[in-house]
Amino acid sequence: MKCPVPIVTLLAGAALGLVPAPAHAMHISEGILPFQWALLWFAVGTPFVVLGLRHLKARSQTEPYIKPLVGLVGAAVFVISCMPIPVPTAGTCSHPCGTGMAAILIGPFLSVLVASVALALQALFLAHGGLTTLGADIVSMGVVGSFTGYGVFVIARRLGASWVAAAFLAGLISDWGTYAATSFILGAALHGDGSFWTMSMTIILAFMPTQVPLGVLEGFLSAGAYGFIRSRRPEFLPLLARGGAS
Repeated sequence: MKCPVPIVTLLAGAALGLVPAPAHAMHISEGILPFQWALLWFAVGTPFVVLGLRHLKARSQTEPYIKPLVGLVGAAVFVISCMPIPVPTAGTCSHPCGTGMAAILIGPFLSVLVASVALALQALFLAHGGLTTLGADIVSMGVVGSFTGYGVFVIARRLGASWVAAAFLAGLISDWGTYAATSFILGAALHGDGSFWTMSMTIILAFMPTQVPLGVLEGFLSAGAYGFIRSRRPEFLPLLARGGAS
């Protein structure tokens, strides 16, 4: 399997200048969620990770290129999501996610799996996010991001949209869906005696100046990655079809 060098090189080059800011942990910050909420999101996210492992095992038996492709997509998700823009009022950061792109390439369950690995590595070695909030981050970025992007892509294609438009919308809506989920997760845990909706909408508004343009960027990235594989490695199209492509 040949590696799409231009994309990987571009992503790696973009990451070289990034230095994690110690004052603002990426994703949902370590310790920001009360114990019971952190435990709840671990319980919600774990079944999706287990299903992702089962999907990988089953598909690897019939699709010999799936593991290298999953590894490549996982590396891309790791690098893409290592681009933090601090949002102090929200207790977290804005950043691209890459899970919409991943979902249309390898399917939503495998996208959840690679997002989970990326988030765990970032929490352990880069001080991005945290171990106590890993379950919540998996739910927002992995589960919501992957299934939102996948669903948008499939629906757009069935409605007659071109693959370019469908891939763009997958990246865009996946990104925005991730941050809507993050806002609701934080709002549910932190609203106290106040209004859940007021807290959630306040966090969403805090994200908007950075996340609206980042969502557009993810849309172009998703369309570009999908188009690159279609044009350079058309033999992977059956694999992409398993991720919702057509």
